[in-house]
Amino acid sequence: MDFRNSEPPSGPRREDVLPQTASAAVKVVVVGGFGVGKTTLVGSVSEIRPLTTEETMTQAGVGVDDTAGVERKSSTTVAMDFGRISINDELVLYLFGTPGQQRFWFLWNGLFEGALGAVVLVDTRRLEVSFEVIDRLEERGVPFVVAVNSFPDAPQYPLEELRGALDLPETVPLVQCDARLRESSRDVLMTLMRHLYSLAVTPEAS
Repeated sequence: MDFRNSEPPSGPRREDVLPQTASAAVKVVVVGGFGVGKTTLVGSVSEIRPLTTEETMTQAGVGVDDTAGVERKSSTTVAMDFGRISINDELVLYLFGTPGQQRFWFLWNGLFEGALGAVVLVDTRRLEVSFEVIDRLEERGVPFVVAVNSFPDAPQYPLEELRGALDLPETVPLVQCDARLRESSRDVLMTLMRHLYSLAVTPEAS
């Protein structure tokens, strides 16, 4: 499999129609705690102009949203992010980014309906916000991969050390990424596709 248009189009993105040969569409959900880069990942990899529901943070979130480590963040997703990427002429991924604050997690039920798999974004500065996200995916039985988003001021740890901290089984892929970069975000999605394929051909791997 190879992504079409590995470089993002210059200027405004054109709302291209799907390839006439496309025969399969897969829904993928991008999840994670508040401020881990979900909107950034969807926006960097989408071949269409992404739909976002970002709103300016207000006093209403004070004492409710945990902003530790992301104090300079001024906006937040309140419903979802949406993007699309063609894997090849036959396969298209529809990407749905979830809101990070727990007060919006009730929206997850609808966003996860029909999803084939998920990407969990992790910030090493705030690993603890990922624990409940991973627990919810495991409870739902949704296959997922974990991507460690590289922030400039974030501490770096070996992946195996992070696997232990997150209590991830060896069967769950764990990769590094930079959600700002299309190629890096693309590689995360390719890792998820390979994981889903391996589960399909060897179900006991799950």
